[in-house]
Amino acid sequence: MKKHARSLVLFLLFLLLAAPAVEGCTTILVTKGASADGSVMISHSDDNDLMDQRIIYVPAQQYAPGSMRPVYCTAAAMGEFPQYNSFVYPRMVTSERGPGYDTPGPKSVPLGFIPQAKETYAYFDGSYGIMNEHQLMFGECTDGSKVSPDPEPGSRILYSSELSRIALERCRTAREAILLIGSLIEEYGLYGTGETLPVADTEEGWIIEMAPSPEGKGGLWVAKKVPDGEIFVAANQFRIREVNPDDPDMMFSKNLHEIAQKHGWWKPEDGMLDWLRTVSLGEYNHPYYSLRRVWRVLSLVAPSKNYSPWVEDGFTKDYPFSAAPDKKLTVRDVMRLHRDHYEGTEFDLTKGAAAGPFGYPDRFYGPYDGAGDVGDPKRVLEGAWERPLSVTYCGYVFVAQARSWLPSPVGGRMWLGLDKPSDTVFIPFHIGVNRLPSSVEVCDTTKFSRESAWWTFNFLANYAGLKYSYMHKEIADMQDQLENGFLETLEIVERKAVDLHRTNPAGARTYLTEFAERNTADTLKQWWNLAEHLIVKYNDGLLTEGGKIGRPLGYPKEWLKTTSWPEGPTNYRKR
Repeated sequence: MKKHARSLVLFLLFLLLAAPAVEGCTTILVTKGASADGSVMISHSDDNDLMDQRIIYVPAQQYAPGSMRPVYCTAAAMGEFPQYNSFVYPRMVTSERGPGYDTPGPKSVPLGFIPQAKETYAYFDGSYGIMNEHQLMFGECTDGSKVSPDPEPGSRILYSSELSRIALERCRTAREAILLIGSLIEEYGLYGTGETLPVADTEEGWIIEMAPSPEGKGGLWVAKKVPDGEIFVAANQFRIREVNPDDPDMMFSKNLHEIAQKHGWWKPEDGMLDWLRTVSLGEYNHPYYSLRRVWRVLSLVAPSKNYSPWVEDGFTKDYPFSAAPDKKLTVRDVMRLHRDHYEGTEFDLTKGAAAGPFGYPDRFYGPYDGAGDVGDPKRVLEGAWERPLSVTYCGYVFVAQARSWLPSPVGGRMWLGLDKPSDTVFIPFHIGVNRLPSSVEVCDTTKFSRESAWWTFNFLANYAGLKYSYMHKEIADMQDQLENGFLETLEIVERKAVDLHRTNPAGARTYLTEFAERNTADTLKQWWNLAEHLIVKYNDGLLTEGGKIGRPLGYPKEWLKTTSWPEGPTNYRKR
């Protein structure tokens, strides 16, 4: 116990002194009965701070009997591991997962191997697996855990990124995926951080949460079904609480109670094991970093419940595991949740001195801010920013839909928003494509490129910060125009794809692939046109439109009152 406590203290100190920018994700699951169209939805904002922003199509493959699957290290857990050629970019270099990952550079070095499946399914992949050809889909967020060990070949070779990919390669349902992931954790070991993974299929949604074991091998996990008709949200904090062995809608690692009791994390006399209290210190990074986002989503989807934004501590039970929305959610409703900055609340990030004269909602973390992912409740901070759902360091965000009434190649749909949610557009891609557009699979954040879809959206999102209250209105108008247009177009496209699928499945795949490429190219063209329009319209902070050039806009009067402007030189008298 003394050795373990010392390791934990050293780890916390390392995070405080050495951790880079704050990162963390938000993920939402909408069950079939809670969605307006009967689809199951999972969303995930990968708030990764300029890591690998490529979304890769990994094709289905077949393997000879006795083949072994390499398990690769990830920089998404605890930073780079050069000894395994595991870097922020590229996340992986290998010829074994399709052309998207078969790129120049040093090959990724496996942490270990597991037996390979005879055949694997096609899937969309990012920092974590997204959706496979059978409409199985994942979300993700990182959580603080009491221990966060490095990878160790022979003891700990798995992290949630590879676990989600393995499940997408081999499973068709959420239950299958949970059982597979749980068995892999127990057999091959878990390293890195705590993790929450929503996992869903066309019928139901589950949450699996995992944490490294203090034993140094294996790992701890628990899973819980989200009741149909309800939604779930997680924001860098474990959301499962009591582990009830008699609940048919729960699963957990076979040695969870034994390990927790052995290390003094739980005692039987305390009642049912509280997963959050057992494996973590509660909140992530600083108070309300996680809980405020949970409150915001719940308050937006179920305002009738009057959830309070204020709680006693990071172990609060004021927010339920899941909740029924006041009205069923559309896919655009979920997009809007991810675009939120607490507008209209007491935490509105478009207001106040830090928002500047033009209501800029993003906050940039620096040396005076908390960092790391443990959320030590004893840490004292000088100050902290509210943490919204949409952040400037978001790499990509998606809303994945599984629709049981359609054939899987058409029913599985990923709405992908590159860069931060508030200032991007969600572009639809069907899982039945043969490939993703090259602009989506290409992105090096150290080299600007107009050929990269991510850079297209990142450029305008950054430029709009110069006069945000003006430019964001035009960006939001374009979002509405494009996303509503996609929904109308998709009705026609999907009817034709379904007809094709009945007699010519390969033809349907080609049709969906060509639609995705045309639609993406046209969207990027319109986004660059909007960027060029806004550059001219607000050049030098002036307004040029309607044949009138360079009209002054100045600053809002209320903001001027907060500056030195009222005391400026308005006459020749000495002050």
